[in-house]
Formats: sequence, C-alpha cells, structure tokens
Amino acid sequence: MSGGEGGMSPPTAAELVAESLRRRGPAERGLFLRQLMAHALAGLTLLEGADAASEAAYRLADAAASPRRPA
Repeated sequence: MSGGEGGMSPPTAAELVAESLRRRGPAERGLFLRQLMAHALAGLTLLEGADAASEAAYRLADAAASPRRPA
C-alpha cells in the first residue's frame, strides 16, 4: 500500500476497497460494495450536488448494463 507513515502518500481508493474486500468473506463482499456505492453517491451529492451525483450514477449503471466488447 502507498499509505502509512514516513511521508508516504495516503492509500488510493482502489487500495482501500481491495483491503476491505480481503477482510470480508465472499458472501459479504457484494453487500459491502453495494453499501459503498450508496454511501459514495450520498457523499458526492453533498460535495458536488445532485446533478453531478446523478451523472455519476448514470455512468455507473450504463457501464454495468453495457454489453462487453470482445478484446
């Protein structure tokens, strides 16, 4: 991880989520991610407003619903 003492930068969002997932069992991970998305969207609404939060939610839903393209 990049975070910690000694002048290192704080951990990235990806590092925080990965560590949180490692600490949970497979059955708990989906619920954790759904709750994380809900809390993140609520925080984004407070910080940047409903329009920005709605746009982020729309893009996330669109990415999840879009068919995958062959590599």
